[in-house]
Amino acid sequence: MTNKKFGLFAAMALAGSVFLAGCGGETATDSGEGGEGGGSANPEFLSILTGGTTGTYYPLGGAMATIIENETGIDTTAESSQASAANMTALADGGAQIAFVQTDTAYYAAEGTNMFEGEVIDTVSAIGALYPETVQLVTTANAGIASFEDLKGKKVSVGAPGSGTYINAEQLLEIHGMTMEDVEAQNLDFAESQESLQAGQIDAAFITAGTPTGAVESLSATADVDIVPVTEEKAKELIEKYPYYTNDTIKSGTYGLTEDVPTVSVLAMLVVQDEISEDLVYDITKAIYENTDQIQHAKADFIKAETALDGIGIDVHPGAQKYFDEVNK
Repeated sequence: MTNKKFGLFAAMALAGSVFLAGCGGETATDSGEGGEGGGSANPEFLSILTGGTTGTYYPLGGAMATIIENETGIDTTAESSQASAANMTALADGGAQIAFVQTDTAYYAAEGTNMFEGEVIDTVSAIGALYPETVQLVTTANAGIASFEDLKGKKVSVGAPGSGTYINAEQLLEIHGMTMEDVEAQNLDFAESQESLQAGQIDAAFITAGTPTGAVESLSATADVDIVPVTEEKAKELIEKYPYYTNDTIKSGTYGLTEDVPTVSVLAMLVVQDEISEDLVYDITKAIYENTDQIQHAKADFIKAETALDGIGIDVHPGAQKYFDEVNK
């Protein structure tokens, strides 16, 4: 990946997005009407919002930025961010064109619920689902936490403020008969959670990300990592109430674990501003889903056109829908 993906062009991409917002989303390179329900903007620069640098979004976003630039000819950058919820707001405000989000967070934004209470975001559409985002309750062997019930009174990182991880933590605590009031909640991002666990400043951390997650791998290099399991009974209860979850397993060997650990996951997805033209979103979608062999990350194996519309709870951009209709006949 070239250095410009995370340097000079990040500022240029933001300037381009501000220019688009000030001009009603149109540039001199607009391609015309776009598709039904699609926009007409063809920006000169594209910015992809990812997440923290130790999560899974960041390296995937960098690889996708390179692919999109190579396939479309449009300068594309990947930027670190506060992840899902902040990304949805940034796209709605014109701060970027494409972003990684969790499927549950995108749903909350479209409905104006949870962290988006009273604020419906209806100017952002789906490109497609990518891979499972595993909910990992991470602790260390000497913390004395073997179950969710052991969290009571403990210092627990529940994710950055407004993040999808925070809502996952809240819902899992709820299923186990607890609230945020039952723990000493710490609003830390993944890197801060890793550092605090290493230093013994917190007892556990919720991390929702594709596995293996960089922050947890780094922790496992200096400490014996444990992942607290979600039992089959509790997973079933959670999925019945919140159907955007699914069963998941963290395999033995991951982070040095000696056995499989049952848990749950949501899905990672890509979203895009509605105003981006149907033709360009078609090209972006095609570029990503047909060049996964260029993504050097284990999660690339999950990125497939045939499953790209699974778990999507918001409108799909006409450009992306056109691509999936063609390839999934």
